[in-house]
Amino acid sequence: MAFFRPRVSREAEVRYHADQEISRSFPELLDKARQAERTLRELRAASADEIELLAAGRAFDKALTEALRAAEAGQRATFGVKAYDDRIARRKAKATPAGREWTAEVDRLRTLREENRLWGMPRVPRPVPATR
Repeated sequence: MAFFRPRVSREAEVRYHADQEISRSFPELLDKARQAERTLRELRAASADEIELLAAGRAFDKALTEALRAAEAGQRATFGVKAYDDRIARRKAKATPAGREWTAEVDRLRTLREENRLWGMPRVPRPVPATR
């Protein structure tokens, strides 16, 4: 009697290993995002002009986006290689303590990024081209 055990696809294995590599940089990217947030808060406290606040807000958004991508890769890698092909395996992995931790971190970073996009960057009017 032979047992049939379906293997995961080669593509899933490649994506899994790529996500493991990307997720290793998560702590450094999170530190960069914290530093960018600190800079933005200092500029707000110093009543900087809107152009400086806009540049700092965009730098914070870029740092958050990079940290979010690394966190999402860490989340997928934590779920395991089978979760790339099987939604039930992905759902089961999300219920584990490590899966919940990564999911909470991804949700927190998404919320922080959206909050920054909505309220963190000042609206600077676009320059109007001169007409002749």
